[in-house]
Amino acid sequence: MVTSVAKGRTPHSEPDYIARAEALAEGFAVRAAEHDRTASFPFENFRELSEAGLLSLTVPAAFGGAGAGARYAARVLGIVGKACASTALVLSMHYINHFVMARSPAWPVRLSRKLAHETVEGLALINALRVEPELGSPARGGLPATIARRTETGWRLSGHKIYSTGSPILKWYLVWARTDEAEPRVGQFLAPAGLPGTRIVETWDHHGLRASGSHDVIFDDVVIPLDAEIDVRKPQEWRAPDPVQATVHTIFVAAIYDGIARAARDWLVSFLKTRAPASLGAPLATLPRAQEILGGIEARLAVNARLIDSFASDFDDGLQLSAIESNIVKLTVTNNAVAAVEDALSPTSNHGLSRKNPLERHYRDVLCGRVHTPPGRHHENHCRAHCARYLANHHMEFPDVGRVHRLYR
Repeated sequence: MVTSVAKGRTPHSEPDYIARAEALAEGFAVRAAEHDRTASFPFENFRELSEAGLLSLTVPAAFGGAGAGARYAARVLGIVGKACASTALVLSMHYINHFVMARSPAWPVRLSRKLAHETVEGLALINALRVEPELGSPARGGLPATIARRTETGWRLSGHKIYSTGSPILKWYLVWARTDEAEPRVGQFLAPAGLPGTRIVETWDHHGLRASGSHDVIFDDVVIPLDAEIDVRKPQEWRAPDPVQATVHTIFVAAIYDGIARAARDWLVSFLKTRAPASLGAPLATLPRAQEILGGIEARLAVNARLIDSFASDFDDGLQLSAIESNIVKLTVTNNAVAAVEDALSPTSNHGLSRKNPLERHYRDVLCGRVHTPPGRHHENHCRAHCARYLANHHMEFPDVGRVHRLYR
């Protein structure tokens, strides 16, 4: 088991993976519009990612992967997100789960090694299936309706999951379920995709991230082995979020939405340089207002880059990062990304919202950041309550300036 954040990293190889991602991104960007239009899953993107060794980027070197840290993984996700946000979202979930399983004592070494080797050798993606029609997001509490019933030889899994990102290509599901015990426990059960009783219902018809394959997955008395129980606890023991998962989720998801905003910025620059209305007699880029808008976008993206890179570096260096800090970074980066794309729309008139141009797709995709866990309003209320408790406990003193500074350095 890899327990140290730094253990297994291969920093000298990491820039090579950045170059590989940049090379693949060109093709991803070309195909993105058609996948968005048809809501088709980009299988070819993942075949190319696998061939380039990028699916195993966050797999520990001890298990045959690249052992890259969060900083380089975020860079890869930003590059992929700029080209095809749906591909990046599926990839980020895969990266997050490999980060967690390599560092969590709850994961049996045999299973984490098995899944790692499968990822190194081929297409073997994993994601957690947590959200349900009645429950909503488990982040807000409540018992899942999905039930794991103990048998003499293992478990039988029954339930209905929604928003199962990457479902068309996943090889492994981490299913959030409760046991059928008198006092139910809650946690994750590892289930291979395609078992008898498992079916995918193609329900995903969304405003943004349309190619992410976030369909429903139904489990009808699916038989899984006894050791499929990965991390199952009493419900009250899940109140505190896992710090590793919270941090890498923040970093990776933030990198995707920042990548979308950078794609919008690039299109805007090209548009302003080439669009020359007859009434103006010069490109729009010559207008002070257009330059001001572009400057504001660049400022937001600069803040995002600093936050993502600094936060990821802190994690890679082994610093203890709280869930509150993680959520603040996610909220700030996402809000900046949404604002940047909205600003990019403002000088483009009808052109920016035309389906023949990618800016409207970037706008639809980036808006998904507002509902991605933790959603903005939920987190703002959480932060407000946290600050109120902090001030009450510290006799209205201001929080540690040094700690806040580290977030924005």
